[in-house]
Amino acid sequence: MSDHKDVDRFLTEDGIDSDREQEIGQHIGYRYDINLLPEMSRITPFLKKYIEVMGWDDLNWLEDVHMGYEEGRPAVFDRNINGWVTVPEDMTLPGNQQDRDMIARELLIRFQMSPNHPLVALKDAYKKF
Repeated sequence: MSDHKDVDRFLTEDGIDSDREQEIGQHIGYRYDINLLPEMSRITPFLKKYIEVMGWDDLNWLEDVHMGYEEGRPAVFDRNINGWVTVPEDMTLPGNQQDRDMIARELLIRFQMSPNHPLVALKDAYKKF
């Protein structure tokens, strides 16, 4: 008997293998597709400083953040607000997807740290102290 699992298990079964995947009920894409892993040599100076301040060795939760499109405009999805954050119109994006994804990660962090983020208004409205 082979130790290899059926390659069609993602079609015929749920294919969710790891404990974490079972816990969240979905695949962790970069476990199966090396192209989804960030190329750390392309990290922006802002993100480099960010992971240093956070004490991380890698991009941690930002690994699965990628540049997408919302209504034809480049955008990054912010799970906290369940919506797209569009890239400023005057920003020129590089042609390389890895570079675009690094910019998406930086824009997401900058937006989440911004006083304009919707969660700031919620905090101000509902904080107890």
